[in-house]
Amino acid sequence: MKLEITHASFSYPKREPLFKDVSFTLQSGDIISVLGPNGAGKTTLLRALMGILSWTEGASKLDDEDISSMTPSRLWSKISYVPQAHGISGSYTVLESVLFGMTSKIGVFSTPKKKDIDKAVSILEKLQLAHLKDRKCNEISGGELQMTLIARALASDPGIIILDEPESNLDLKNQIIVLDTLSQLASEGVGVLFNTHFPEHALRRSNKALLLNHGQVLFGPVKEIITEQNIQSAFGVKAVIGSIETENNQIDNIIPVALVSGDALTETEVSGDVDTLASITIICEEFEESGKINSLLHEYNDILFGRMGMPHRSRNVYMITVNLDGPKSRIEELAHALSLLPDVSCKVTYAKEKETKL
Repeated sequence: MKLEITHASFSYPKREPLFKDVSFTLQSGDIISVLGPNGAGKTTLLRALMGILSWTEGASKLDDEDISSMTPSRLWSKISYVPQAHGISGSYTVLESVLFGMTSKIGVFSTPKKKDIDKAVSILEKLQLAHLKDRKCNEISGGELQMTLIARALASDPGIIILDEPESNLDLKNQIIVLDTLSQLASEGVGVLFNTHFPEHALRRSNKALLLNHGQVLFGPVKEIITEQNIQSAFGVKAVIGSIETENNQIDNIIPVALVSGDALTETEVSGDVDTLASITIICEEFEESGKINSLLHEYNDILFGRMGMPHRSRNVYMITVNLDGPKSRIEELAHALSLLPDVSCKVTYAKEKETKL
């Protein structure tokens, strides 16, 4: 499934445009994060691309069909939307709320069958909400309600899921549950689009990012968009982007260190991109993932000069080492793409730079 936004602009009556000429495509398996300071129009962008608001200019297309021409029932049978939980409540139970997410599949006036109820309970168990299934939505916390809305969206088996700040009001544990769920959905071919106030979440989970800054827009691979320069320009914050090494992976992290007076957002700059030697070690916990790994490695075949792989069948893991020679930015792109795959651990080791002899 493909969601395409072409040359879209939006403005409220008698106001300056929030953004102009936005174009991007969400493909099956993509995770696109939308970032920007407060007031930049992140929620408005989501509502307009789904047709809840009307573009001032441009169009949203789902599999090349203009969304504005689709009936609501047909549109929402393909797309699920998770709004912010603020102000959303009701006297329905958590389980009933999740069953409402199946309306496009079972009909508005149909009674859910046992298989529908079992499916809803299974989703609640996956999100660790099963203990709340009989509680009323107006009796649970804001974070629990946010998780319930996500469960309801998953119940319709969407081809595309769009989420408005899905980590809001959630503690650390539930943030990880939500982010892991989004990664799993993408690995199953669902297109995921979410806006967030956490650039580090976007950097760790997304393959593409869209950055709004009061009318200006950047879109592209996440490593090209979420840079120290662009964070400073968009948010007025000096930040350091680095890598934290765990026992399984290297995890990108962003640390804000000081306020600055932000310059106008300009085109992305990549500095210090030099050719280097590197080795990536990959451990895959499921043999089925090896096909996805091979596909990724093939895309970077021009910088790959050596590879060794060996299955360890008694532990059901596959271990691969690849050697690379090329621009550091491309090596980082490959490592990031590998890290987004579920059940895959990977680390990069760079060769030491040779000292120049005088």
